[in-house]
Amino acid sequence: MRVSVVSDVHGNADALARAGDGVDAVLVLGDLLDFVDYHDHGGGILGAVFGPDKVARFAELRRGRQGAVAAYARTLWASLDNAAEVVEEAIRDQYTKLFGALTAPTYATPGNVDAPALWPEYAGEGVRILDGESVELDGLRFGFVGGGLLPEGATVRRTGVWVPNLLPEADFAARAAKLGEIDVLCSHIPPPVAELTYDVVARRFEYGSASLAQVIRAQRPRWSLFGHVHQPLAQRMRLGHTECVNVGHFQRTEAPYFLRW
Repeated sequence: MRVSVVSDVHGNADALARAGDGVDAVLVLGDLLDFVDYHDHGGGILGAVFGPDKVARFAELRRGRQGAVAAYARTLWASLDNAAEVVEEAIRDQYTKLFGALTAPTYATPGNVDAPALWPEYAGEGVRILDGESVELDGLRFGFVGGGLLPEGATVRRTGVWVPNLLPEADFAARAAKLGEIDVLCSHIPPPVAELTYDVVARRFEYGSASLAQVIRAQRPRWSLFGHVHQPLAQRMRLGHTECVNVGHFQRTEAPYFLRW
């Protein structure tokens, strides 16, 4: 069987359509939406609504204190009369194109920059959404855990214009515990290993989940596949018997990772 694996699509529907060429299935490991495009400040939802200059300022502030970028974002949304409606319309427009690009049988789990509650509206018969669930493909058991990790002590503001898909570690661990025996671990975020969580361009560590490391130690899957870190210090490394692979920032690379067995 030949499977292509992608993550961090961030709006690149054309490349996503090509990911299904010549394979038996496609695995999508989250972040379909392009919310803030740090490569093209005029792209993404923020760029489409506010323009490249304001996104450039947003990107600059993001490299500093978290409070500064949050305050700036609040001023942007406050400048709109119907910010929540504008964002939902943009999200729905992207999902129409992205799910429409999935032509091969697809198994997908959401990322932290996704609105998973909307996925069932757009996923056709050939798309199976999995989060805290496993599926067998040609003799191998694939387990999926979606979403990002909420920092300890932090809370998600449910009244905001945009609500990221972030989970407390306890909730993330509960979903990981449902997987049972697996041969391949599929998640949006990596296990908490410095080489896999450090982004060499952003120059910071992203969050990895200790629950994923526990699954790897207990189940010893052949592969652990994930994305989230766009420019990792190490694209792949072994943890015991498991080959851990960052399947790439697909929006930019447009190159799926292939599994064959």
